[in-house]
Amino acid sequence: MLSLSRFAAQNSRRVVALSSTTFDLLQQQTRSMGGQKPFHIETPDNNQSTPFDFTPENYERVALVLAKYPDNYKQAGMIPLLDLAQRQHGGWLPLTAMQKVAEICEVSPVRVYEVASFYTMFNRVPVGKYFIQLCGTTPCMVCGAQHIKQTIMDHLGIKDGETTKDGLFTLLEVECLGACANAPMIQLNDDYY
Repeated sequence: MLSLSRFAAQNSRRVVALSSTTFDLLQQQTRSMGGQKPFHIETPDNNQSTPFDFTPENYERVALVLAKYPDNYKQAGMIPLLDLAQRQHGGWLPLTAMQKVAEICEVSPVRVYEVASFYTMFNRVPVGKYFIQLCGTTPCMVCGAQHIKQTIMDHLGIKDGETTKDGLFTLLEVECLGACANAPMIQLNDDYY
């Protein structure tokens, strides 16, 4: 870890006065929107050998999605195809599902990873059958979101970002869910409350 004095010496023109507390805060990782890391971490259930292919029924849906776009713009179907893959795979996207979408869209896999890591609607780690997303931004917080979150955590016996042992429920505090006028806001799978 870089020392405060070394940092100040290297950046003397830009640093007038920097306390050690401020320096420590600068080196801490910032909060990731949606609670997921912006990169892939190999796990036993999510790696290059995790099996994934669309079902025959979903290949028909893939064809319908791609038919909406000119042949040279297959990448425009990336988001609906990622959503289809996520729904097929139990609510989350393994690495191999993203690679399959890249193959279908004829783009580099990194393009698909960028989209999947940017949009919080895509889960790159397993989630429970019932995925509870609780808005934690100011309007919802002022209207009682923290009390609701605490009630859910107490009732299910999990903390923010965790899944119950039976795999049924996952709780995640997220950024704005777009219903500030109706705060507080919870999204349960595809339904908003």
